[in-house]
This record gives sequence, structure tokens and C-alpha cells, in this order.
Amino acid sequence: MRRLEFFVDPDHKSLRLDIFLSESQNEFSRSRLKKLIEQGYALVNNYPAQAKYRLKTGDKIILRIVAPSVSKVEAESIPLKILYEDKVMLAVDKPAGMVVHPAPGHGRGTLVNALLSHCSGLSGIGGVERPGIVHRLDKDTSGVVLVAKNEIAHRTLARQFKSREI
Repeated sequence: MRRLEFFVDPDHKSLRLDIFLSESQNEFSRSRLKKLIEQGYALVNNYPAQAKYRLKTGDKIILRIVAPSVSKVEAESIPLKILYEDKVMLAVDKPAGMVVHPAPGHGRGTLVNALLSHCSGLSGIGGVERPGIVHRLDKDTSGVVLVAKNEIAHRTLARQFKSREI
């Protein structure tokens, strides 16, 4: 378990804990940080805190980093139509009828199952059920799905989707 430590300066007082942590480092997505906070891995002045906690000048924040649990989603050798790929991301043409990530009634044959076979290092990026997935398309919708290969790419792409840059 790793540990990150922060002290709140006057410029950051009144920020929410989750927003402060998101802005103070580039390694983890805000959703991953929220999960760590909810699981009690974020301490403010040595006490567990909620994501909505408003910071005060001088607060000491400790974030304990635990590895994400191992995905129970299995890799499957399903052909993918890859439109673009580099070290940090790939763009896949998802056909209509394919589910993006496993869900009740759709545990196999998903885009995530195929991606885990194609990219062995995706497990845990974006969550164990949706490794690498930045956004999704409905089962009956065809189109391009962007997939992050690391946490920084995931966070960057998610932020660009949120701000409608993509």
C-alpha cells in the first residue's frame, strides 16, 4: 500500500476533498479517488472523511493507495476492428449488438472481454468491471469507442469527454 500526503494551503480551503485530490495529482481519476474515499482510504487529520468534506487551511490529508481488486472479467479472443492504437489509447469500431462491458445477462462476448485479450494491461484502469473504458455506447448502437491503456490517459480522455472537447 502506497501513501500520498497533502497539506491544505489557504488557496485550497473550502474545496471538496474529492476535487482537491483530483486537482492535486494526475495519477488517478476522480471516480477512482471517490471509491478510495468511500472505502475509508482518505484521512483528513487522521480521521476518515467523505468526498464532500470541505477542506480547511492546514488540514493534513493522507490518501492510502490500494491496488484495485483483480477483475473477474475474462479475456476472450473476439475479433476487434481497431481504427487507431498507440501506447496510451486505442479507438475501436464497436458493432451494433455488442455490449460494451459485462452486466447481468451479458457476462461474456462483450467489448471488454475482447479488449482484455488484445491489451493485457487494462485490468483495473477505469474500474475492474470496465477496464480502459472511457465512455460507452448502447448495445444496439455502432460507433467508435475510445479505450485508455493507463490511468493518466483514462483521466485525460474522461475530462475531455466531460468538457465536450471530444
